[in-house]
Amino acid sequence: MKIVVLGGGLSPERDVSKKSASLIANALLGRGHEVCLVDLYEGSEAEDPIEYRKGTDNLYSFEIPEAEPDLKALIADHGGREEWIGPDVIDTCKTADVVFLGLHGAHGENGQIQAVLDAYGIKYTGCGYLGCAIAMDKDISKLLVAGKGLNTAKWFTAEGKDITYDRIKKEIGIPCVVKPIGCGSSCGVSIVKNEDELQKAIEFANSYEQLILVESFIKGREITIGVVNGKALPITEIKPHEGFYDYKNKYQAGLTTHVCPAEMSPELTKRCQDLAVEVFETLRMSSYGRIDFIYQEETDSIWFIEANNLPGMTSTSLVPEAAKVIGIEYDVLCERIALEAYNNQVMEI
Repeated sequence: MKIVVLGGGLSPERDVSKKSASLIANALLGRGHEVCLVDLYEGSEAEDPIEYRKGTDNLYSFEIPEAEPDLKALIADHGGREEWIGPDVIDTCKTADVVFLGLHGAHGENGQIQAVLDAYGIKYTGCGYLGCAIAMDKDISKLLVAGKGLNTAKWFTAEGKDITYDRIKKEIGIPCVVKPIGCGSSCGVSIVKNEDELQKAIEFANSYEQLILVESFIKGREITIGVVNGKALPITEIKPHEGFYDYKNKYQAGLTTHVCPAEMSPELTKRCQDLAVEVFETLRMSSYGRIDFIYQEETDSIWFIEANNLPGMTSTSLVPEAAKVIGIEYDVLCERIALEAYNNQVMEI
């Protein structure tokens, strides 16, 4: 097949996406496909020309820096252009049999690029536009999950100027988690333990120019479960060596331990996996995704945190690791996802 892999974009998760997209492209090249890696924002303005590659003699590469990207500098480098779809991107996608979405955050996960591709009749991987829009909005997704009677932390959503320590103590309690309403990869996330930390957390979240979600901090085991076409993958427990699972701990190798399959009884494993599938379906997600939870041992309760409709596909990413546990290697997983989109068939796991 001829496959365009879309990565990059105008998102705080741009660098994570570029890493995912590079690895996806290389995996598909290794499976014998013709592959063209395209930056959603830069398009034909990128340093590398837009062209299809064959074979494994000329692979793509990108390493994720410790700090999040400076999007204002990126825009300035491109003459101040704020259009998030770059030159020749759509025309290039039209030449492909299928577009593999290696995007994260913003336009890549909120349903916008999916809707654009639908409008042109271009086949693409992953969740459709409606499921993306629902899952990406942390407030809406929590409302739907809570409406099903499932556990999720107490929360409210507001502009930064309307968030006060007294309000948090009254409605949520301390400690709490402060984060933008529509970011992934832990961008803009802070854990607030006292009043002195609150203003810094609000300023950090505000830098993403979104509404802010404030929720109770749920202490427990952090677990995540990939779901592929209604079937749950093995559970992964996430254990950062220091602090919490923030941007740096997610994408710098050696800073976090992933335990997969998680050390749980068969009964608890099934409860968690069934819950992941229920959330996946409730949020109208499709194809593949990942659901994050906290398990509290003292209360034997499972708490929904958030959903990921385009989970990371880097060397430290969770869905590929879980798939490997059941015998699906990374390159095979990427090919199956692409073939599913091309043939409109259900991917088997």
